[in-house]
Amino acid sequence: MRTRMLTGAATAALSFAMAASAAAADAPTGAAIATAAAEAGESSVEEIVVLGRGETRQVQTVSGEELSLEMPGASPLKLVEKLPNVNFQSADPFGSYEWSARITIRSFNQSQLGFTLDEVPLGDMTYGNHNGLHISRAIASENVGAVELAQGAGALDTASANNLGGTLKYVSRDPSSTFGGLVAGTYGTENTLRGFARLESGELATGARGYLSYSYNTADKWKGEGEQRHQQINFKLVQPIGEGSLTGWVNWSKRREQDYQDMSLEMLSRLGNSWDNVAGNWPLAVQIAEVGNNTGYTGVTPRFPSFGTTYPGPITSADDAYYDAAGLRDDVLGAITLRLPVGEAVDVKATVYGHDNEGQGLWFTPYVPSPNYGVLTATTDNAPISIRTTEYDLRRYGVVAAATWRVGQHAINAGLWYEDNDFNQARRYYGLNRAAPQRDSLKMQSDPFRTDWEYDFKTTTWKLFIQDTWTISDKLTVNFGFASLKVENEGETVIARTASLEKNGKIEAEENFLPQGGARYALSEDSELFANYSRNMRAFPSSGTSGPFSANQAGFLAIKDKLKPEISDTFEAGWRFRTADFQGVLAAYHVKFKDRLFSVPVGSGIVGNPSALSNVGAVTAKGFEAVGTWDFAENWSAFASYAFNDSTYDDDTVDGNGVVVARTEGKTTVDTPEHLFKAELAYDNGGFFGRFSLNYMTKRFFTYENDRSVPSQMLADLSVGYRFSGSPWLDGLEAQVNISNLFDEEYISTINSNGFPLRGDSQTLLVGSPQQVFFTLRKTF
Repeated sequence: MRTRMLTGAATAALSFAMAASAAAADAPTGAAIATAAAEAGESSVEEIVVLGRGETRQVQTVSGEELSLEMPGASPLKLVEKLPNVNFQSADPFGSYEWSARITIRSFNQSQLGFTLDEVPLGDMTYGNHNGLHISRAIASENVGAVELAQGAGALDTASANNLGGTLKYVSRDPSSTFGGLVAGTYGTENTLRGFARLESGELATGARGYLSYSYNTADKWKGEGEQRHQQINFKLVQPIGEGSLTGWVNWSKRREQDYQDMSLEMLSRLGNSWDNVAGNWPLAVQIAEVGNNTGYTGVTPRFPSFGTTYPGPITSADDAYYDAAGLRDDVLGAITLRLPVGEAVDVKATVYGHDNEGQGLWFTPYVPSPNYGVLTATTDNAPISIRTTEYDLRRYGVVAAATWRVGQHAINAGLWYEDNDFNQARRYYGLNRAAPQRDSLKMQSDPFRTDWEYDFKTTTWKLFIQDTWTISDKLTVNFGFASLKVENEGETVIARTASLEKNGKIEAEENFLPQGGARYALSEDSELFANYSRNMRAFPSSGTSGPFSANQAGFLAIKDKLKPEISDTFEAGWRFRTADFQGVLAAYHVKFKDRLFSVPVGSGIVGNPSALSNVGAVTAKGFEAVGTWDFAENWSAFASYAFNDSTYDDDTVDGNGVVVARTEGKTTVDTPEHLFKAELAYDNGGFFGRFSLNYMTKRFFTYENDRSVPSQMLADLSVGYRFSGSPWLDGLEAQVNISNLFDEEYISTINSNGFPLRGDSQTLLVGSPQQVFFTLRKTF
């Protein structure tokens, strides 16, 4: 077993990067979000949303101040929820419940997007993340300084190997130059309790500034029995070095969350939106499992026929309700960044980082009984249910470095990203007592009675890039460059209960020329045109439950030499404009996504007909986006965004033998609403403040053949508050009320908790939370 701390190779990498000679200066957008983060540290942000002025790409930057209007503890993904073509869903009001949290942009799901925090890659943010962690665990929401969203063409220097359809680059707030702090407390619906405290050192004798924060959040599930808890510690220190700086930060997270039951359309009709697992009612869970055994549904040999073959109440199968399920994640993430000017014309920057993660996904399964099930003399580990886990142990470290050379009308930027990722994944089972479960679903499990498989994966990533920004005139700027990306994946079996579970081998994704180019033409000081083209590649995941290694050994060997990584080509163009009280953007895009990967059978049935990934065709997405902000009266402002997306599969889906398995040609891509509209009305006079927001989207398909969908939805949220003043005790004191789902609408949030089926109904839907109310007091000093 690996030790649970950032030591060894990770620490060596941190030390090495401090002396790295190749490093990068901020690209224009990087400078913009760094400035926003610094302003957040000083609490002087003027513009909440910046619509990418000066960029050749469709890009927006949102200040972390915006997140203070959300429910405290809300996911940092909430910052971009209102931007055009962003579809963000979660079954909880905070957007942080990871089993359900999903974000799609221009029809690309989160495994096809890039995410970074202070330039440190966060991986693809999938639930069983093999190469990073969720942004909700990477940083407390109160410490987010800004986020930049690029809907299509992420910057070449982004440290991501899966950003086919866009990037989100988060920046932490800078420490304040004055001593002080922030304390806040929240109470609300479902016994929600959140506490947050941050202490600012102010500027010390060396010029250094730092902060340390702690947050604790706990809430009952809004239906069923269970809790969702989260603790975080964030530390950041900035030390000026001449005209440069040395920045270090370490973030710790401990997350525990019990799951909601996945639903199908049929289950919602029969059982209702409030249906959930049966945690807290162990005798009922045992009864359901025994009936499942007696009917042959679970495949377990029945031992207690007295339970009969009729399920209790409205239940019709053992999958209608489990006893419980949970997700547990422990993370430590840290980085050191050195920024230095070299003479008048060169800036260098190097970031070295390390990440350590341990996690378990728990499911109380009726399909595998505890080892002493049916042994009448046994009193322990004799339940018809066991806990099945998928266990994660990840350690990665890397370097992101670049340099910018300004010569004449050119700014030449070149750099690299290197990452070494060791990921261990296992499937284990833990026994339960028939009389009462002796194991806590919110604690890491130990002493399994069975291990189906355990794999070690090693992923090595190299990315090199070079680009030139050429300011031809005051009106015209062009940029062009390319990246080279190579990702090697290696899997090795540690334990396999049967030979069919073994997974060994190597696969590689490599593209040496991923070009990007764009132009910006200023029509006037307040109006500009932009256009951009980019090509991006998504590397293969290193995981036993997704990607090429999810196949058995025969399936992997059948595909490893012919599988192609997914590629996207994005064209976009638009117009940015502003007046004294309005700023807006109109943009259009066309995306060709080829070599789409899909898990289909390969080979003949006589050799086991293994399931494996295959390249099954292309997707074409085209659309239009509009966004604007309007300060229409003193203290009043409005925001709105609209997106139209026409995204369809170009081909039918075929198996490894070329046989059509799904008629997908011309069908709309899953989880892609055709229309998205968001609007906000805000008021702030320095004392009273408030915001009313609307979020509308049309129906979404959750089958590839488009025969099942969830209806359109319109949700409203409200935030109101007051800033006190007049005495030292009142200065800096704020009271705030948040109401999510203001009109208590019933709706389906997540539509792929268990993936997307080819056709027909599936238990892959999660119900969105009803109206929730939260009250917060915060005090800055």
